[in-house]
Amino acid sequence: MDDVVPRVPEQRGPEDARPPAVAESAPLRFSVLGPVRAWRGAELLATGSPQQRALLAALLLREGRTATAGELIDALWGDEPPSQALAAVRTYASRLRKVLSPGVLVSESGGYAIRLADQHAGSGTSGSLDLALAQELAADAEKAKAAGDLCHARALLNKALSLWDGEVLASVPGPYAETQRARLDEWRLQLVESRTDMDLEQGCHAEAVSELTALTAAYPLRERLRELLMLALYRSGRQAEALAVYADTRRLLAEELGVDPRPGLKDLQQRILRADPGLAAPSAPLTPEPAAGPVRPAQLPASVPDFTGRTSLVAELGEVLSAASADEGRVMAVSALAGIGGVGKTTLAVHVAHRARGAFPDGQLYVDLQGAGARAAEPETVLGAFLRALGTADEAIPDSLEERAALYRSVLDGRRVLVLLDNARDAAQVRPLLPGTAGCAALVTSRVRMVDLAGAHLVDLDVLSPDEALLLFTRIVGEERVAAEREAALDVVAACGFLPLAIRIAASRLAARRTWTVSVLAAKLADERRRLDELQAGDLAVKATFELGYGQLEPAQARAFRLLGLADGPDISLAAAAAVLDLSVDATEDLLEALVDTSLLESAAPGRYRFHDLVRLYARACAERDEHPPAERDAALSRLLDFYLATAAGVYAIERPGDRLVDHLEPTRYAGLRFTEGARALDWLYTEAACLLACVRQSVGGDRLRGGVDLLWAAKDLTESGANSHQYETTARTMCEATRAAGDARAEGRARTTLTDVLLVSGRIQQAEEQARLAMELASSVQDATAVSWTANSLGLLCLHQGRYAESKPFFEQAIEGCQAAGNRPVEATALGNLSRAHLGMGSIEKAVEIARRGLAVHSEIGRTVRLANGHFALGVALTRADRHSEALSQFSDALRIFSDHRQRLWEGATNFRVAEVHLAARRPAQAAKHAEQALALGCIGGDRTRGNVLVLLGHALAALGQADRARACWRDALSLHEQNNAPEADEVRALLSAPSAA
Repeated sequence: MDDVVPRVPEQRGPEDARPPAVAESAPLRFSVLGPVRAWRGAELLATGSPQQRALLAALLLREGRTATAGELIDALWGDEPPSQALAAVRTYASRLRKVLSPGVLVSESGGYAIRLADQHAGSGTSGSLDLALAQELAADAEKAKAAGDLCHARALLNKALSLWDGEVLASVPGPYAETQRARLDEWRLQLVESRTDMDLEQGCHAEAVSELTALTAAYPLRERLRELLMLALYRSGRQAEALAVYADTRRLLAEELGVDPRPGLKDLQQRILRADPGLAAPSAPLTPEPAAGPVRPAQLPASVPDFTGRTSLVAELGEVLSAASADEGRVMAVSALAGIGGVGKTTLAVHVAHRARGAFPDGQLYVDLQGAGARAAEPETVLGAFLRALGTADEAIPDSLEERAALYRSVLDGRRVLVLLDNARDAAQVRPLLPGTAGCAALVTSRVRMVDLAGAHLVDLDVLSPDEALLLFTRIVGEERVAAEREAALDVVAACGFLPLAIRIAASRLAARRTWTVSVLAAKLADERRRLDELQAGDLAVKATFELGYGQLEPAQARAFRLLGLADGPDISLAAAAAVLDLSVDATEDLLEALVDTSLLESAAPGRYRFHDLVRLYARACAERDEHPPAERDAALSRLLDFYLATAAGVYAIERPGDRLVDHLEPTRYAGLRFTEGARALDWLYTEAACLLACVRQSVGGDRLRGGVDLLWAAKDLTESGANSHQYETTARTMCEATRAAGDARAEGRARTTLTDVLLVSGRIQQAEEQARLAMELASSVQDATAVSWTANSLGLLCLHQGRYAESKPFFEQAIEGCQAAGNRPVEATALGNLSRAHLGMGSIEKAVEIARRGLAVHSEIGRTVRLANGHFALGVALTRADRHSEALSQFSDALRIFSDHRQRLWEGATNFRVAEVHLAARRPAQAAKHAEQALALGCIGGDRTRGNVLVLLGHALAALGQADRARACWRDALSLHEQNNAPEADEVRALLSAPSAA
């Protein structure tokens, strides 16, 4: 407490120096959600002694209201003020007035107030307060939540919470500050609870567990946090832990307060026990259908009785039509639906038109413009038919297109008519057929996106969702047959690409054949080469629908359509497509955009394109039928492989400069993208992962096999990201079998090396060792030095995982020697980090630290690549064993930052696990639990075995926090994982569970 009260005029010193006059026009900012501070622009102002800051805080927290001198004395000193308290308040106010801008601290009615130009917006010219901004953000979040925009509400709350900067009113004395500190801490917790509630609503359960674990450790008696933690654990598939949280809470409340958990917590426990489906997020309600009314004339085709799905589009189009008919001041509305043949444009348009009939009592007109056929309907012919339908006598219908269009618009003036123009060729065909006055509307369907139809409401129609597709199939086939073979039915609609026409054909064939089962149909559609032939019934055929669009393409467009269909990837980038077509990027983009306009190709994102599955099959059939010479098909796929290989090798080189990956390449033969920075290179690698691996698999069976293996090797970074591990493993196994069958020992050795890597990452040690030994034998037989060094490092890692530390050492030394001979510094540095771990296992801790530092030095010389993070990680592990905890945390912090930048999710998880180990060793269990939960949420290198070790550590941390039931739940889960993997750690966990006092 500052009891020294000034009795003489103050002496000005550095603390009270007045800011330069030139800066007084800059806005003031104040903070109370942390230390009490003030800024003028970017300049931090001197706010004086703790008591002076207490006065500033008391005035700021009154939000512009005047505080009397007596109130301020009570705020600063409570019931025992010093004798000169009033003089002290006046002195503090005088000093603050000199520091702040003129007019901010004012005296009135014997008291003081701080007046800011805008107390709540946080943007006033005279000042802003962090608390006011947090209040505004929280209020906006409530509004966004009420409007159903949880994503925006969550972002606003995160922004509000980011304003807290440590302890509220830090180091500010006095009873008022203490009261406000408690109030604002409570409010922060309420915001955290609200934000976490939204996290759970949006499916971020695993991420929420980590934060909630730390919060429940910090606030053990706060039941709402415990409730959220239980729900997050339950939705993360950790039911036993969720129930253990309740048991821990009940025991803690009984011991500390002598009470039972509140009803909400008890109710949640019971709902978890019975797996209440209500714990899942509720589904959105369906939009009600507006009533239909009588119409005349009525040319609309009948709506199909089994119309399915499209709920949001039906509502959207209905609103456009309703607004057009209701608002006299609006211009005529046009909605243009575009999509591939068979996607259900006509069905949707007819369905929407029937629902909107009541809004257009003067009639509905319909015409099939036959735009996809060889002879599209002429606009003047259509206008003649429309005019007759509207009551115009034949002799009154003029001859020319312009006169008919003018008369048509005149006849429609004052009427409310809906016009459905189906299967339009282009905007030129449609324009004369549009009504010209308010109250009317037009629905247009076309395979072409009518971007040149002025004022049109454009809708791109996609295929059905899987649920909608299954529902359509069921409505045609019958509930009983589908219910008996639901999985086969899902296979059928998936084989149909969720395309409504294909589903309708497949379902109609099945409905007409009572002796067929759904499985029989699924088996017929499983053969891709026969699938289009199977999808025809009567006069309906998917292939015929596609043929109409293909027949209208220009020769260059048709070639692009055929060749792009050959690639197996889910989509294709503009640059990759240019390689396939052997054209410039600009010329390729023109062709692809033309195909998008015809709906034969989709633009998945700017610069990316994709086929519908059935359209791709049709494109390949066209390539086999029409591509001459046939060798051009192989040449196109070779160009695609060359593009991916050259680009991926460049990405690999950025991360591992000096590691000679594909030493047999002739660089002038391969054109790829070039990157100068790692972030953009990794963006490309992860974006192209699925396409790249598909290209590898497609290289099987020809002279592209070795290039495919090299591409797989170049994409090694995908194995450690966690996002592509399964797909990478499948591809690696495919290449192992293909290279073995081809008798290419070099390619097979490299393929098995890549398979070893992905198995190591997932923790399947026995399988990884089998592959590594095969890879070493093959690589040695063909003297592939790069593969030998890499595989030696892998064999050493496998020994480490099995506790064979002395056996691992020669492998790492072999890898280091081989890399030094070849100048392969990246792999040398990696092997040094692993050799450090071998020495740790053998008890040579100082030697391990020294070797880890050597490895980090090599990584540092190479540059800031993701491998530098591995160097920090290895040194952090060694320092942890040396009980140098602060140094270890510093290394892990550097590793985490780099792993995060390079999107190495599994390595982020492994590093969080190691950080948790340090905190637990340093007796900081709450922080250990937090980082262990982050490791579980991210996943770790090593798969289930490492996850089991994380759960063991988490259990120790929770036990230290007094959460014994949840700790034992973690250990039970860990034991299950270790037993499944025959891991030696299982004995340790059994001992923990068998000892009642282990916690």
